[in-house]
Amino acid sequence: MQTRASRETPLDRFNAAPADEAVRTLLTCLHSRRWARRLAAHRPYPDLAALLAAADEAAYDLTARDLAEALAAESLPSLPDDIYAVAHTALGAASAAYESRFGHAFVICLDGLAPDEILDQVLAGIRSRLANDPEEERVVAAEELRRLAGGRLRRLPAAPR
Repeated sequence: MQTRASRETPLDRFNAAPADEAVRTLLTCLHSRRWARRLAAHRPYPDLAALLAAADEAAYDLTARDLAEALAAESLPSLPDDIYAVAHTALGAASAAYESRFGHAFVICLDGLAPDEILDQVLAGIRSRLANDPEEERVVAAEELRRLAGGRLRRLPAAPR
């Protein structure tokens, strides 16, 4: 016989968690306190799709200050361990140029890419986005953060499968 606890889904547990715990969980997906508080305050979510839609909507509403807070917590994506040292050097130089120009870490969502495509995608992304003006790059970075947050929400241990 199934008990109520055994039928409880991870989303049910997230919906029922104390607000501060839900906010801490959400901050691991996107480090914007306003975004996390907004999502936590609008619980319960009937399903993962509703949570992801709310996360997208809240991410579109990030202010410049919210975006700066979220970007400050980001770092370059990790590369596969077998990448050559020369590639790490090239990535480090491109990353330094990007951070010097825009004042924050380069962010890019790499969900769905094969490991052997990651380095090329990151380097191409940095190089192409270095040509953006700061306002244009703020919009692109915000979109990448939104995509990262969605992917991280899907991968949370508490996310329903």
